[in-house]
Parts: sequence; C-alpha cells; structure tokens
Amino acid sequence: MSLYETSSAPLVAVLIPVYNGEEYLRECIESVLAQTYSNWECVIVNNCSTDRTLEIAQEYAASDRRIRVHSNQHFAPIIQNHNIALRRASLQSKYCKVVFADDWLFPQCLMEMVKVAEAHPSAGIVGAYGLDSTEVLWSGLPYPSTFVSGRKLCRETLLGGPYVFGTPTSLLIRSDLVRAQESFYNESNLHADHEACYEVLRDSDFGFVHQVLTFSRPRPESTAVVARRLESYILGSLSALVIHGPIYLTRDEYELRLEQRMNQYYKVLAKNFLRLREKKFWEYHREKLANLGHPLSHIRLSKAVLREVLESLSRPLDALDGVRSWWPRTFSRMLNK
Repeated sequence: MSLYETSSAPLVAVLIPVYNGEEYLRECIESVLAQTYSNWECVIVNNCSTDRTLEIAQEYAASDRRIRVHSNQHFAPIIQNHNIALRRASLQSKYCKVVFADDWLFPQCLMEMVKVAEAHPSAGIVGAYGLDSTEVLWSGLPYPSTFVSGRKLCRETLLGGPYVFGTPTSLLIRSDLVRAQESFYNESNLHADHEACYEVLRDSDFGFVHQVLTFSRPRPESTAVVARRLESYILGSLSALVIHGPIYLTRDEYELRLEQRMNQYYKVLAKNFLRLREKKFWEYHREKLANLGHPLSHIRLSKAVLREVLESLSRPLDALDGVRSWWPRTFSRMLNK
C-alpha cells in the first residue's frame, strides 16, 4: 500500500460550493468518494439552495464522517461563496481543492496531484488538464516537466504564453497559502481564480500533472457563461496585466504588452458596439476600467469602431454572417424591453 492510500498521508480539503445543484451534486460527491486517495475531508457549502441540494448533502454527510455540510444563513455572490468554502477547510488540511458542484473528479485526481505537490515542496499550486464536455482545455507544461518557477510561469503567461492555470476545479492549492489571507479570492473580480494564481506564484512555484483529472460541463448561469455574455475574459486578462505586469515584467515589456492588450480589448468593445449591446454590458466595462485606472476612452472606441466597419466592408460575406447571427437576437432583446 502506498503512503498516499493511508491515513498518514497529507489531509486534502475538498470544498464544494453549491447553489441549486441537485441535478449533478450526487455525481460530484460520488467522484470524491471514488478517489484512490483516502485521506480527504469534503465540505459542502450550501448557498441558500431552494431545491433538494441540502437534503442530498446531508444524506451523504450522515453516511460518511469525512463529509460535512455548511449552510449559509444569507445568499452570497459566487466568488464570496468560494471564499466561504475555503474558510471551512480544516486547520489540519495541507491542501485545498475547490470542486464546483456540477463538475467531478477522475478517481486518480487527488492521488496524482498530491504526489506532485509532495515531490515539489515549493509548489503552491498544482494543476492538470481538464475535460469540458468532450474537449480537453488549456495548455500544460512541456512534457515531461512537472514543475516550473512561479515567477517564470506568470511572466510567460502575461507575455501571451500558454495558459495553464485552468479553473478552481482543476487546481490543488497549499492550505497555508489560502489561510494566509482573509479572502483568498478577490470578490470584486469575476475572474478571481486567475488573479489568485498570480498572487500565490509571486512567492511559490507551480506543479503540473500530465493527465486529464477533472470534468466540467457547460451550465446556464455558470461563471463561464456570464463571462462570455459580458465579454469579461479579455478584460480579466487586461486586469491581470495592469495589476501584475509591473511585478513580473520589465517596464518596456509591460508598456508594449499593455498597448497590445488595449488594442485587442477595444476591438472587442467595437464589435459589441456594432451589436448594440445592452446598458448592463457598458456599465460593467466602464466600472471595471475606471477601477483599473484606465477609464473608457470614447475617442479610442470610436476609432476602433471605424476600423471594424472598414474591415467588415472589405469582408462582406463575413459581415453578413455577423448580421445574421447577432442582429436577430439584438432586435429581439430590444423588443422585449
């Protein structure tokens, strides 16, 4: 029997924040129970669900002492609820793993991630590939490397290199790094998991398992769906660059990369201007840009819109496809206001 199959192995806190997750919660919990790694605790944080979520969670807690249930007294926004879940981890845990309630873990997940973490004590985060429906997502470290300097990885990522951070479900994090902060995730940032990686890797390193160890599925009101609706991914990348670029990059590298990112960002805004996006979309981007110290530039947006129009005129068939795709939904939204 391996050390990692015994009670003397490091304790892993598996944290499941959930709201109205009855459809997939059993599958998620069963995947934790099926782990080949046995020294774990599982804390299910029920965020005021109105379906059978709490009943299901309590059923499992009654049958396995490693499972605990916490119910919030008041509904918490999604990122705040992630922080609530992390605070429920046992003080004896050496590692934390968030798992979204409609995701699940492959049986070897905890075993393989803990092996890499134990082999590299300076690794604050361990990642792995993830399966989203039928597609393997994000990049990994060059095979067979399982370890890289945190600062080197952040620097390469900010300069446009491969994205390896994945999602909270795909990461294992050292608990002492989580406990070092009152709020591990920045609750004002929809992409707080991305930001947290840059924070942690300032003073620690990154490990990686070259296997698909987690599964996630598209869900109607997930962070990913909301992010696509608001086009927040590129804003999240811009935010990471503005906040962390001066730490990891030289001044010249930062200024060049910032200009490139701004051009990409305003191109996205221009496309959405032509799609007649709703007031909520523009309020979101104005607020986030102002908080970054780069208020929305109407002059820059106007130039980007003009470039987009001229580019569309040079590609009339592509422009027609765009009209067919976006404008029916736009007019429908306007008529339903």
